[in-house]
Amino acid sequence: MNPLPISDACIGVIANPVSARDIRRVVANAGNLQITDRVNIVLRLLQAARAAGVARALLMPDRGGIRALLERHLRRSDTSLPQVEWLDMQPTSTVEDSFTATRLLQRAGVAAIVVLGGDGTHRAVARELYAAGSELPIAGLSTGTNNAFPELREPTITGLATALYASGRIAAEEALVANKLLEVRITDGRHAARHDVAIVDAVITHDRTVGARALWKTSSLAAAYLAFCEPEAIGLSAIGALLQPVGRRERGGLAVQIAAHAADALTLLHAPIAPGLVLPVPVAGWQRLLPDEALAVQQQAGTVALDGERELIFEPGQRVGVTLRENAFRTLDVARCMAVAARDGLLRTSPHP
Repeated sequence: MNPLPISDACIGVIANPVSARDIRRVVANAGNLQITDRVNIVLRLLQAARAAGVARALLMPDRGGIRALLERHLRRSDTSLPQVEWLDMQPTSTVEDSFTATRLLQRAGVAAIVVLGGDGTHRAVARELYAAGSELPIAGLSTGTNNAFPELREPTITGLATALYASGRIAAEEALVANKLLEVRITDGRHAARHDVAIVDAVITHDRTVGARALWKTSSLAAAYLAFCEPEAIGLSAIGALLQPVGRRERGGLAVQIAAHAADALTLLHAPIAPGLVLPVPVAGWQRLLPDEALAVQQQAGTVALDGERELIFEPGQRVGVTLRENAFRTLDVARCMAVAARDGLLRTSPHP
């Protein structure tokens, strides 16, 4: 039986070896993929990509064990895999690895980046692509704690869809979709503005320190700004999703104000903010978030948590603004790609030589 043709397509892979290892794993009994599980995901992804025509894959190196186990497998000369190469970078076991790898993959000219991680890892990749104005798409795989953004999907299917797009057999207008994000900007009139992005939620807290970063105590919340919020999601976006859902392809977002005390709340919402953790949230009110319209944060001091992790501290006298941006970066629509593959017979070959 004839195999599918191999193209010169190259894809990038950013696999976070430490996603799902924050404090929420302890307080909420969240899952934690072992390194062997992550390597198996990468192998299934790559095997499917090779079967659908990808010749090369550029991978982010790490110190967490993914590279070591994968190289042990590669020494067996597995012909079911594309040619695997490692990016020329020194891993630090921090989010800087994802930033650096994204920049290097852009320069290398890969057709798509497959990301293994949670909301935070995908945010890191999307931030670099957005900053560069890049059209390079992300294919996301969920391996984190809270996973409102990446899809929970068998990596074999993601590998097939990515390869069909990367090899040019599915056009961008059918394979890719645009995504929203939230820009957060902090100014005080004396120093250069600080800014960052969130791809799901930017949450304002009363905390004055970053601490363990992962946010899971609802008593510290002051406001939540949501690019999208879907009722089946786990995480802080669930607060908005159970009030007024906003789809990820729908225009606009949602802003939610949190009351300091239950007695001052308009309603008490019980939200699944982490796996197994459903907590009451006193909601003072909510409103739609319009594209390109900056909203001023009322909280005078605290932190901004981006996609579940406290990242930015602001002090009295500093101003915080949040702006929703449409069409900020692109992702691969795996379901759509597979539907096109079925419609156009892209995975069919002649049974005769």
